[in-house]
Amino acid sequence: MNDKKDGTRSYDAPNADALAAFMKIGWAPSPLEGVTQSRASSFAAMRRKVLSKTYPDIRMVIPAGVFKVRSNDTDYRFRPLSAYAYLTGITGIDAVPDSVLVLEPLADGGHEALLFIHPRSPRDSEEFYRNVRHGEFWIGRRMTLEETQTKFGITVRHISTLASFLGVEKKSLIIRGEDALVDSKVEARKKKEAEFVTFLSEMRLLKDEFEIGELQNAVNSTARGFADMIKVFKAATEVPKGERVVEAAFFGRARVEGNELGYDTIAAAGSHACVLHWIRNDGAVVPGDLILIDAGTEMDSLYTADITRTLPINGKFSEAQRKIYMLVYEAQKAGFAALKPGAAFKDINRASQAVLAKGLAEMGVLPVSAEESMKPDVGLHRRWTVHGVSHMLGMDVHDCAQARNEEYSDGVLKAGMVLTVEPGLYIQPDDELFPPEYRGIGVRIEDDVLITESGYRVLSGNIPSHPDEVEVWMANLTR
Repeated sequence: MNDKKDGTRSYDAPNADALAAFMKIGWAPSPLEGVTQSRASSFAAMRRKVLSKTYPDIRMVIPAGVFKVRSNDTDYRFRPLSAYAYLTGITGIDAVPDSVLVLEPLADGGHEALLFIHPRSPRDSEEFYRNVRHGEFWIGRRMTLEETQTKFGITVRHISTLASFLGVEKKSLIIRGEDALVDSKVEARKKKEAEFVTFLSEMRLLKDEFEIGELQNAVNSTARGFADMIKVFKAATEVPKGERVVEAAFFGRARVEGNELGYDTIAAAGSHACVLHWIRNDGAVVPGDLILIDAGTEMDSLYTADITRTLPINGKFSEAQRKIYMLVYEAQKAGFAALKPGAAFKDINRASQAVLAKGLAEMGVLPVSAEESMKPDVGLHRRWTVHGVSHMLGMDVHDCAQARNEEYSDGVLKAGMVLTVEPGLYIQPDDELFPPEYRGIGVRIEDDVLITESGYRVLSGNIPSHPDEVEVWMANLTR
């Protein structure tokens, strides 16, 4: 944002002395009533203890991040760094840009958690009505230092004291690249910092009780969002950019029940379903076509769902559509069957891909046998299914991305992991290896799954996926 140090902009009117004096008087006390400790705070405290035991005698600095400019003096809505939210419990509307968590080592072992924030502006300053980024009249009320400490159970200090605090040098680890002030105050230790980021990512591979509950809430909200989208299919067919009607219906649900979208919604009608990350959503919604919708609500806790359903716009699958859909459906069932503690993460992909390869061979489009295609140095079936079948899920839709391969992609499944199972087949409209009736059909089915001690639980099992159930579901919603 192109602004000055006081948060005003170059084109803002000057502040008369008389007005400045007048703005300081006549304000009643307005503390927040009923502030209680957040349920997330106790889980965050346990996570910090793990970090403290792992890195004794080291100062750890985890910034929330800063505003990111969208256009000149307009910022994107602020979302804190996931690691910061994970370790503080501060999420959603309570998250304040520029905040920083410091785990300060203690002489007798352990760490003290210190939270540096930009608190509510007092009425004896000009900030509350002049500062366009932090002023209460511009962006709404923030919590005071005391209110923040009560809610999150962390010792809270004013952000203005952070620079001098970090100026006292200690062996430190930070998440670099999120806050320029923090970066400038802490000496770089690239290898150690990379290891620190990796450890924080791997901590999040196993979800605790709070996280699993929030992921289920996100899935439940997303299910309601899918119902909202189905209800506007008819309206979507009546405008040129009908995909955006569908997208908008889900956005409303995500904002009402959660914090935001977990990621940009894919509302891909017709052959747009063959574009894996189709987020333009500017196409027509045509009866007789399928629409592939990939969407997820991010809750105020920042945990997100990630669900895909491929639906017939007119409520009924054609014979060709159903044939491709059922192949993907069976591939997902095979992926589910591979889920159990101790199984390799890659087993999910192998199981689903084997079913897809077999089905493509039986349709006569695969020039080799399914068994030959499944060899790592062949993989011809991947022409129609170029993405992987699973990824971890949590605060980030592709969670734990900095984890080591041996703990993630080359690792084994453990109880407490939450991941997706999402096979797909995409037949491009110009693919002459398929008969014309199949060209332009793209199908993906994606569900969110918790690995349990005895196997797995599909968190999104309340969203129909079998084609017969889908047709009944849609008919009931559009009566």
